[in-house]
Amino acid sequence: MIVFAIGCHPDDIEFMMGGTLLLLKKKKCTLHTMNIANGSCGTQKHGKEEIIEIRRQEGVKAAQRLGAVFHESIVDDLAVFFQPDLVSRVAAAIREVKPDILLTLSLEDYMEDHMNAARIAVTAAFVRGMRNYATTPPTQPYQKDMALYHALPYGLRDMMRKIVFPEFYVNVTSVMDEKTEALAAHASQKDWLDKSQGLDSYLTAMREMTQKVGSMSGRFEFAEGWRRHLHLGYSGLEINPLRNLLGPLCGPQEKY
Repeated sequence: MIVFAIGCHPDDIEFMMGGTLLLLKKKKCTLHTMNIANGSCGTQKHGKEEIIEIRRQEGVKAAQRLGAVFHESIVDDLAVFFQPDLVSRVAAAIREVKPDILLTLSLEDYMEDHMNAARIAVTAAFVRGMRNYATTPPTQPYQKDMALYHALPYGLRDMMRKIVFPEFYVNVTSVMDEKTEALAAHASQKDWLDKSQGLDSYLTAMREMTQKVGSMSGRFEFAEGWRRHLHLGYSGLEINPLRNLLGPLCGPQEKY
């Protein structure tokens, strides 16, 4: 199956989805990754064009470590708004990839960029088969069932501090070292996030958050959480290929 992960900033995918992607790769899925924003503001010491190139190279390296095809970013940080030109450009990428599974960020998060990126991905996927919807660059529409999933938000809470529970958990314990290695490709972000968000360690924070999700599951040491988007407009019937592929590595959230 073809899996397309759409994040916002370089490192979002590895932080919140990397383990699941690595497990899907082991199931012989073809992986694609795209971050809508280019990371232009993620620094306290580099100029804009310099940090954009640094973060692009880090994104390429991270995609290689995940075994994924890398897709270019399209806009600066904090310019990720739900507007026609961005939907059109992301829709073009989705029409090119033709994914069976689309993974994206949470619709509730601490940061507007993240939530807007999720909304853009949702709408870009919805228009994939509309012949009168024009993409940039122009692409041909296609009809194919797709399952759309949202990751948990960074911090595991919405911006009003309410805990966001997943529909189901994926046990990523077996690939935590590989997930850490993929995130470590984003070397420029260690100092930036340690300073700007008060983290003791960028990589340690990811591991602790993934371990906390494992504790939420009540069964796994390390886990990532997922919620399915309603299937209407994406598939004829309610489907759940992520759970079907990963089987015993998945566990439900009983109160979801």
